[in-house]
Amino acid sequence: MRASHGLSLLALALLTACRPAAAPNAAAPAPVVAPTGTDASTARDVATVAEAFLTPMTPDDNIDSPASWTTPDGQVWLIATAKATDKLVVYDGQTGAKLRDVGSLGTAPGQFDRPNGIAVVDDLVLIVERDNHRVQVLQLPDFTPLGVFAADDLRKPYGLWVNKQSNGYDVYVTDSYDAGEDAQGNDVLPPLAELDKRVRRYALNVQGGKAQAKLTASIGDTTEAGALRVVESIWGDPANDRLLIAEEDETYASEFKVYTLEGRFSGTTFGGDAFQAQAEGVMLRTCGKDGWWITTEQGKQRSVFHLFDRHSLKHVGAFQGNTVANTDGIWSMQAPSARFPHGAVYAVHDDQGVVAFDWASIAKQVSLPLECGA
Repeated sequence: MRASHGLSLLALALLTACRPAAAPNAAAPAPVVAPTGTDASTARDVATVAEAFLTPMTPDDNIDSPASWTTPDGQVWLIATAKATDKLVVYDGQTGAKLRDVGSLGTAPGQFDRPNGIAVVDDLVLIVERDNHRVQVLQLPDFTPLGVFAADDLRKPYGLWVNKQSNGYDVYVTDSYDAGEDAQGNDVLPPLAELDKRVRRYALNVQGGKAQAKLTASIGDTTEAGALRVVESIWGDPANDRLLIAEEDETYASEFKVYTLEGRFSGTTFGGDAFQAQAEGVMLRTCGKDGWWITTEQGKQRSVFHLFDRHSLKHVGAFQGNTVANTDGIWSMQAPSARFPHGAVYAVHDDQGVVAFDWASIAKQVSLPLECGA
């Protein structure tokens, strides 16, 4: 959730009423709402899963999003972005103990200005910097700066997803730019016709210690059904040609829109009848060809994590912790570790730190198979 998108319900309702309708797009598919398999009351049957740990709470940092990396010797590093203090915070991913801070405020390599989204792939960590309007690439384990990209394109970026290719990486970055502010200082959403660049796709290559990227697509449907109004969280499923993007404009809907990897709105949305607060983080937990989408309902008092079937997008369960609330980013660590033999789910807690859930505990409480094929 972003404080900068502080439109009140009344202000946004008035804005929407005055906004001219977008021109119809004859090529756009008819909207489809994916089934949840339950009504809203059943979807509120929420299991409780105790957190495996909570990291130290540091309210001054304003923690936003986590990602994990397993070191060559089997340690797990949990790396989180700290928006207010312009750095990365590194924790032990098996105990939650703080290990170190990385970076400081600035524009130089290895410095940040309001880091938000983060992703780890291979030995690379990619960080979206909202106020530097860029993506920075660092190499682990030393957090060596390899380069930055997208500063000429991005206006107010937040989240990202990295799709590994045979010759590099496709990087999708959400860009929740606005059309200025109203008299109360609230962001004004652009008209639908101007939402065609809500996601930017880049082809990233890393060679000789340098990261270089090229813009390959600008993504954003401009129809009423497919437009991305307020965006941050994004994740993809290459095997099924799906790109899931959270719609965070609660005055419109709290749901996920499904695009293709090439950037076409598929006509499918889901989750709207399950969520009672803002749709936020999203990750895919695979299980062979099957699996589950893990999504976040960002409740102020308690976060609820909804799981949907990878293929049908049917709602298959929901859980909450004993403590975790107001969650921004999440990260699914599928690789086994000593503490979490079946992997873990990490979730930000109230802008102050990160909690961990043992996937085995989630699967038990939500009645999911622990092993593929079970």
